[in-house]
Amino acid sequence: MELNEDKTIMAETGAAAEADDTLKGKSKLKKFEGIICLAVVLGIFYYLGQIMGMANMLNTLMHTAHDLLLNTVFYLMAICVLTGAIGRIFVEFGVVSLAERALRPLMKPLFNLPGVASLGAVMTFLSDNPAIISLASDKRFSSYFKKFQFISLTNFGTAFGMGLLVMVFMVGQGYFWQPLIGLFGAFCGCIVSTRMMQYFVLKNFPHYAMEEAGLAKKGAAKEEEEEKGASGFTRVLNSLLDGGRTGVDVGIAIIPGVLIISSLVMLLTFGPSADGSYTGAAYEGVAFLPWIAGKINFIFDFLFGFGDPHLVAFPITALGAVGAALGLVPNFISQGWVDGNAIAVFTAIGMCWSGYLSTHTAMLDSLGYRELTSKAILSHTVGGICAAIVAHLIFVFVSFLIA
Repeated sequence: MELNEDKTIMAETGAAAEADDTLKGKSKLKKFEGIICLAVVLGIFYYLGQIMGMANMLNTLMHTAHDLLLNTVFYLMAICVLTGAIGRIFVEFGVVSLAERALRPLMKPLFNLPGVASLGAVMTFLSDNPAIISLASDKRFSSYFKKFQFISLTNFGTAFGMGLLVMVFMVGQGYFWQPLIGLFGAFCGCIVSTRMMQYFVLKNFPHYAMEEAGLAKKGAAKEEEEEKGASGFTRVLNSLLDGGRTGVDVGIAIIPGVLIISSLVMLLTFGPSADGSYTGAAYEGVAFLPWIAGKINFIFDFLFGFGDPHLVAFPITALGAVGAALGLVPNFISQGWVDGNAIAVFTAIGMCWSGYLSTHTAMLDSLGYRELTSKAILSHTVGGICAAIVAHLIFVFVSFLIA
C-alpha cells in the first residue's frame, strides 16, 4: 500500500517537474521572440532609413498613410455605404433569392458556393473588394452559406474587385479583345483561389462543413413579416438606411489593414521622386520588390510571357493597389514594353489580385476569422498566378488562330 502511494507521489512530482520545465521553456522562447522581433523591426527601419534617410522615411510613411486614409479608405467607405444600401434593397425585395435559384447550377459545381454568391461577384466587379463584406454582414444573405463557404467569400469577391474599372481602363488604352481574355483568366483564378481556401478551412475546421454561417436573430421572422406589411416606400427607406449603416461599420473596420499593410507595400514597391531624390512625400520608396522580381524575370517570361523585366512591376504593385498598378500602364506603353499579351495578363492578375494584400486582413477581421488570413492570402496568391498563366496561354492560342 505504502509502495503504491510512493509511486503515485513520485509520478505526481515528475509530472509537476515536467510542467515546470515546459513553462520555463515557453518563457525562454518568449524572451527570444522579443529579441527576434526587435532585431527584425530595427533591421527593416535601418535598411529603409539608410536609403531614404530616417526623417524622409518616417515622413513618407505618415504622408502615405494620411493620403491612403483620405483618398482610399474614405473612398472605400463610400463604396461600402452605397453597395451596402443596394445589397440590402436586393435582399429585401427578393433579388437575392432569385439569383440563388437562377445561378445555383453554375455556382455549385464551379465554386462550391450557393447561387446567391454571384451577387457578391457583381457588386465587387462594379465597385471594389469590400463590397462583399457589406453583403456578408446581412444575416439573410449569409444564411445561404455553410461556414466554410462563407469564409471563402473573401477570396471569391476579391477576384472580381474593381473589374469594371480595369476593363474600361484597358479599353481606353486601345485594347479591346485582350481585356476579355484577362476577364476569363480572372474567372479561372477565382475558382482556384476559392476552392483552395475552402480546402484549407475544412482541413483546419472540419465541423465548418455542416455549421450554418448566418442564423436569423430571434424574432427575425416576425420583423420580416412586419417589414413586408409596411408600405413599399418605408421598406425601401429602411433598407437603404440599414444597409448604408452597415457600410459605415465596414468602412471603419478596414482602416487598420489598409493603412498599415498598404503603406508598407507602397514603401517597398515605389522608388524615389522624379529627380531621383527623397523628399519625404507620399508614395516614395526603395523599389525593393521590383528589384527582386528583376532578378528572376526569366520565370515571369516563361509563365506570363513578359518580354521586359519592368512589366513585373504591375503584378507586384497590384498586390497593394490595382489603381496604382494601372497608373504604370501608360508609361509602359509609351516605352514600347507592352503588347497584347501583357494587357491580357495585366487585366487577369490586376482584377484577380486587386490589392488583396492590403484588404484581405481587414476583410477577414471584419468577418470574424482573422486567424485564417494567412490561408486566404496564400490561396489568392496561387489564384492570381493561375489567372495570369491562363490569360497568357489563351492569348497565345488566340494569336495563333488569328495569324
